[in-house]
Amino acid sequence: MKNLMWVVGLALLCACSGGKNTTESLTASGLKESDFQTEVEGKKTDLFVLKNKNNMEVCITNFGGRIVSVMVPDKDGNMRDVVLGFDSIQDYIKYPSDFGATIGRYANRINQGKFTLDGVEYQLPQNNYGHCLHGGPKGFQYQIFDAQKLNDQELQLTYVSKDGEEGFPGNLTCNVKFTLTDDNAIDIQYEATTDKPTVVNMTNHSYFNLDGDPTGDNSDYLLTIDADSYTPVDSTFMTTGEILPVEGTDMDFRTPTAIGERINDTAFVQIKNGKGYDHNWVLNTKGDISKKAASLKSPKTGIVLDVYTNEPGVQVYCGNFLDGTLTGKKGIVYNQRASVCLETQKYPDTPNKADWPTAVLRPGETYKSQCIFKFSVDK
Repeated sequence: MKNLMWVVGLALLCACSGGKNTTESLTASGLKESDFQTEVEGKKTDLFVLKNKNNMEVCITNFGGRIVSVMVPDKDGNMRDVVLGFDSIQDYIKYPSDFGATIGRYANRINQGKFTLDGVEYQLPQNNYGHCLHGGPKGFQYQIFDAQKLNDQELQLTYVSKDGEEGFPGNLTCNVKFTLTDDNAIDIQYEATTDKPTVVNMTNHSYFNLDGDPTGDNSDYLLTIDADSYTPVDSTFMTTGEILPVEGTDMDFRTPTAIGERINDTAFVQIKNGKGYDHNWVLNTKGDISKKAASLKSPKTGIVLDVYTNEPGVQVYCGNFLDGTLTGKKGIVYNQRASVCLETQKYPDTPNKADWPTAVLRPGETYKSQCIFKFSVDK
């Protein structure tokens, strides 16, 4: 009997401690890495966690090169997740969105999905009011990037876009490097090369909620943009080709201004056309990465997001089309204007605007773009 009891006890001990620990640890933002591990069209997806010495955490998936969560401290030292997204890869696949995505080949809109380069006209998908938006319905945000985690604070993503993909010419090899710095910044650097003349305009489409509470909206956020001009749009959100001054208009954010102060002023045609703010500002920084291009602050949490870029423009989108049909992380429903996007980029429809900063990339050249999202606290 003693021998039998000993065998039973040993079996129980092995069952409890001899095998793998089935309890999976969570990221600081509450994510499970296993919820992001699957295969899409034969390619593996995963979640990559970056951390710095201040315990800031950034989680990224190689499905669409998406920032899934960003944990930063508020004015009281509490860590808050300040971007919208989903809890699992299956939700990203099931519910098309741009949450946190790497956008390409061409961020923003191209008029009627057409452009001419070196005398050749190219037709792209028309997936938004007759225009091509964010590279088409199978843009980079729905592709699987090859991923290499370089160290605790750096992630390298690579994607090869084939000649003719979504109508764009040239085999384009793209690299996106995410670096989480020790001064609480996410430094995103894009590079691309091509074997045929093409157009490239990449950006990150994170939806920032600096309250860390997507149940609220962005009306009290203070927005600052270093821009004297912007590019107006028509009722289909396409740029008119004009560059107009912000002076005396609802588009003037040269000093900190609450987003909600003028976002519903439909008497101003640009607010009416954009259904709020969904416009490109012409930055005064003129590609100087050392100069602050834009800033966003939550009076509630004191969290400040400063944006730096070598690009000529920034598209500010205030979540006007979020409508409560998507349920994101932690089961929170995303309602209208629960966030702000700050997309550094070339101007919209640049391939059809000869006098705007070019988006053309030719063989032998390297496309380089950089955006820095730097977080701090104003107490």
